[in-house]
Amino acid sequence: MRIGRVIDNIWATRKDEALVGIKLMIVQLLDREKEEDQRTIVAADIIGAGIGEKVIISEGSSARQMGNFDHSPIDAMIVGIIDEEGKQR
Repeated sequence: MRIGRVIDNIWATRKDEALVGIKLMIVQLLDREKEEDQRTIVAADIIGAGIGEKVIISEGSSARQMGNFDHSPIDAMIVGIIDEEGKQR
């Protein structure tokens, strides 16, 4: 799993039938120190994350297991919204 921040959403009127009804969000991954080095991905969202929220992302086949999307072309799924992060000891 990875941590990211939702920065926008995507509207696609033409897409694979398996994606109909699924909200797609642009997520900036937060695994790099410099903002210009941070990568952005498109993630499916079935939990209702909003722009600006920190989220937990699952990728690959694990992402498709949530919500029974085994036969969907989904590579990343928002699986949680982060309310608070613990402090490192």
